[in-house]
Amino acid sequence: MPRQHGPRRARITFSDSAAKQLESLTNEADIHALDRALVVISVDPEVGEPLPGTAAGPLLREYADDVERVRLLYWVTALRTVVVVAYIEV
Repeated sequence: MPRQHGPRRARITFSDSAAKQLESLTNEADIHALDRALVVISVDPEVGEPLPGTAAGPLLREYADDVERVRLLYWVTALRTVVVVAYIEV
């Protein structure tokens, strides 16, 4: 019997500024909280709230987890296969 796989996850990548923010994280609890938030948006990229903007650029979304105290700003590529994280707040 073939194995059933879960939903396909989007690949996570980081903008230059988000990558710098990621490098500055040293607290293990913050890293764990961020990891959990990244899994959430990789499984369902549309979970975040859309932010007001213009059609000239990508539609930014905001995901905030009040329990873990994590906030991410990101956008999703057209095919929903890649999530680009633009800003990290832990």
